[in-house]
Amino acid sequence: MRAKIRSFVHLNKVEDGFMERKRILFVSQEIIPYSDESLAAQISRFLPQEMNESGYEVRIFMPRFGTINERRHQLHEVIRLSGINLNINDMDQPLIIKVASIPQIRIQVYFIDNDEYFKRKAVFSDKDGQFFEDNDERALFFCRGVLETVKKLGWAPHVIHCHGWMTSMLPLYVKNFYHDDPVFAETRVVTSLYDDQFDGKLDEHLVEKIAYDRINGETTKVIKKPLHANLQKLAMQHSDGVVLASDALNAEIVAALKESKTPFMSHPGTEDFADAYRKFYDQMIVHEVTEA
Repeated sequence: MRAKIRSFVHLNKVEDGFMERKRILFVSQEIIPYSDESLAAQISRFLPQEMNESGYEVRIFMPRFGTINERRHQLHEVIRLSGINLNINDMDQPLIIKVASIPQIRIQVYFIDNDEYFKRKAVFSDKDGQFFEDNDERALFFCRGVLETVKKLGWAPHVIHCHGWMTSMLPLYVKNFYHDDPVFAETRVVTSLYDDQFDGKLDEHLVEKIAYDRINGETTKVIKKPLHANLQKLAMQHSDGVVLASDALNAEIVAALKESKTPFMSHPGTEDFADAYRKFYDQMIVHEVTEA
């Protein structure tokens, strides 16, 4: 006989006299005031604030692009978290962690930094508008850096919410590289899809670079051609829930999502968006595990 066991962590659940809070990790490629005011940057700024004020425990990560003025935004290195080396494309790259607080709301943002990938004074393209050839490795380093830092913090998130194409490989790593790590044992991954399409594609050897982490090609075959749409498909395949955060998404992506049967919600706009996200997060955390 097969029995279904419901696993649910209640917000403010009392256990042994302590109040347990849901933990949400927001991972975004852009956040106001550290980047331009895109839709993703706005949501990545105000959604964590709403969740924090609702009683959730929140942490935020983004890349430390060279366009960020460290003095103005008061970034400083967290020595106890820095010093890890990440192997990217069979090369060791040092991980540097910096932190700053978003003005007015006292929420810290952790920045993933590395001189090879993020020192340049640009985000994704050079002064001539050419997409950086190593954007694939920069994305890999960012995703791996976030997860390694969370491990070092010993902070087990109930939900990881990814924003932007640069986070598209993070769900893959949670489900295939860190799946045996106790920090991520109960983690559910949510991906927000945006109309943040880039021209061209990432490096054609991206699948081979991921293979260095013992993630087989069958798992990553959708990005054999590393186009923006295929990166979004990869993120969807390894996420527990998806948010359609833009009204201008590629029709191919929307069709693939509906065919996949992955739970999703459309962006609710500005009036009731916090309640909609809270309910969606709860839907992710209240999941059924089948036991033989």
